[in-house]
Amino acid sequence: MSVVHLSTNDFTGGAARAAFRLHRGLSSIGEASHMFVRNKDSRNEDVRVYDRSSGWLERLKDRFKRRWLNRRFNRYQETRPEGLEIFSQARTLDGHRVVDALPDADVYNLHWIRGFIDPSPFFQQTQQPVVWTLHDMNPFTGGCHYNVRCNQYRESCGQCPQLGSTDENDLSRSVWSRKERAYREAIENGRLEVVAPSEWLAEEARRSTLFSKAPVHVIPNGLDHETFHPRNTDGLRSALSIPADHRVLLFVADSTQNRRKGFDLLQDALSGLDDEAVALVSIGSHEPELEVSVPHVHLGAIQSDVLLSVFYSLADLFVIPSRQDNLPNTVLESMACGTPVVGFDTGGIPDMVRPGETGWLAESENARSLRETIEHALCDDVARRRRGARCRDVVEEEYTLQVQARAYKKLYERLLTQNEK
Repeated sequence: MSVVHLSTNDFTGGAARAAFRLHRGLSSIGEASHMFVRNKDSRNEDVRVYDRSSGWLERLKDRFKRRWLNRRFNRYQETRPEGLEIFSQARTLDGHRVVDALPDADVYNLHWIRGFIDPSPFFQQTQQPVVWTLHDMNPFTGGCHYNVRCNQYRESCGQCPQLGSTDENDLSRSVWSRKERAYREAIENGRLEVVAPSEWLAEEARRSTLFSKAPVHVIPNGLDHETFHPRNTDGLRSALSIPADHRVLLFVADSTQNRRKGFDLLQDALSGLDDEAVALVSIGSHEPELEVSVPHVHLGAIQSDVLLSVFYSLADLFVIPSRQDNLPNTVLESMACGTPVVGFDTGGIPDMVRPGETGWLAESENARSLRETIEHALCDDVARRRRGARCRDVVEEEYTLQVQARAYKKLYERLLTQNEK
């Protein structure tokens, strides 16, 4: 059985890292797994990058198509609220050309495919079974990647609040309709099945009109627990100029400008902490502007899993203040390093952060509740160490690459047998 994972990137971004880890997990149990990507950053020989070179006529067509796509979206620039994530039109410049270049496979596994795979030609031209691993909500919405309290995707989108639109037939309705046409036959023929890493995202997919008739499974993300494990951090606090008596809180996100990641809520929580002996360490491409008097060390973007595991091990608590999230890799990485987690009771976070076992949950989007939860966690060293040890056990039992890979293998085999009949 050969599986090809289709992903915009192979290593940059949380969704890409999750896809790459699944590919490695399948390879580790002896499956023929490959990736086909638009952008390649790894040196893995089983990752093939799409050749974007084209002739002058294709380049001319691409120029006009890009302008058309930009015009469709730019009309909403003045009405679109700030602080939102990207909005995707489910169209790409390469379209059919990418599909024509797909490596042969028994099963295709779609991941995060923005700007790479156009669903319309993909489902028209391929006949192999398809598993779609959801890394956010975009595959079943009219363009947004997280709904931010809008439930229009449970109907047919339109009047999109993320576009600032009051028009029923706006861009989101157009994108939704195109996806519905693309998916319809594959779902009816039993050729498309959906995997959600979290119970929350699975339920949202089932509620959507686009995936309501497709089988939706829950298979959590996995990670290399032999790379992410508790490490010796002697001397590291001193090297980072963190006072020896300070507890370390760790925050990891590519951008604090993304409102969904909730850095503003963490900042509000830190502003009123009773225990002032706390330091914040942050990791990500963009340095957050911390406006409270808490010692803060920003380490920038870190691509090395080994180095990441060192800083997870350094922390007394990992804090994830996301307003909405799927099954964040960062939570699993922290748990694998024996560092318990504080987060909001939202999205897929409660799947991993289990009160009394692996961490503490605060009331969603409530900075005061987050502050009180952090204080409670920091004041009980015994409970924190106990939950940190349990974090490691839970990862070894439920979230290794091999556990994840075997679940996917079972799904692929059943889907192949089903489509041979």
